[in-house]
Amino acid sequence: MAGVDLIGVQKFLGHHSILTTARYTHLTDQTKHHAIDRINGLIDGFGISWGKVK
Repeated sequence: MAGVDLIGVQKFLGHHSILTTARYTHLTDQTKHHAIDRINGLIDGFGISWGKVK
């Protein structure tokens, strides 16, 4: 997952089981691109740009 520790993702998402986290992190190329677009949209909504608040 782009170099992100799976246990860190598990804690962030609040999953009790690492197996749940692993299930959700299995992405195809198509779903990966959709996920990136959605995450970028969320980040843009916060008004954050490389460590600077807009």
